[in-house]
Amino acid sequence: MKIIAGVDEVGRGSLIGPVYAAAVILNKSINSKILKDSKSLSKKKREILAKYIKKNSIWAIGKASVKEIEKVNILNASLLAMRRAIKKLKKKPSLTLIDGNKLPKLRNYRLKQIIKGDQKIPSISAASIIAKVTRDRFVAKLDKKFRRYGWKKNCGYGTKQHLEALKKLGITIHHRKTFSPINKICSK
Repeated sequence: MKIIAGVDEVGRGSLIGPVYAAAVILNKSINSKILKDSKSLSKKKREILAKYIKKNSIWAIGKASVKEIEKVNILNASLLAMRRAIKKLKKKPSLTLIDGNKLPKLRNYRLKQIIKGDQKIPSISAASIIAKVTRDRFVAKLDKKFRRYGWKKNCGYGTKQHLEALKKLGITIHHRKTFSPINKICSK
């Protein structure tokens, strides 16, 4: 019997924090028609679906830290987070479907990239939901210490509020210093 995993990452474009990835093997009993790309769902719907997915699947999370992002770049850090998520699964998939056009380096695994897979493949949609909810919870915790940056609302992306806070308050240890506009602030 084929065991298929879906994998997606979240947080590549954010100016702060780790990049997260999730790997999900859906149970046959799951209602795959309700699974959609996390970006097309409200926060409340993502939270409800994340609980449902976790209860009805095998899943794992991987992440790459800010230091890793700065060392190897965001693309390679995203692939590293994906590799970590896949390797943490309690069952080894016979096929792993990856959202996007790049594959992580992983020996003894059959991998296939699917462009816009989070919109086409239920297990990748499920992975996008789990990854997004997990990262959003992490960012919400950071926001409690760094409220003036507005991370709870902007998830660390370069919104007007976040950029204005950067000008007034400077960068934190959670900012990705290799990302523009953070590197411009560092170079001043």
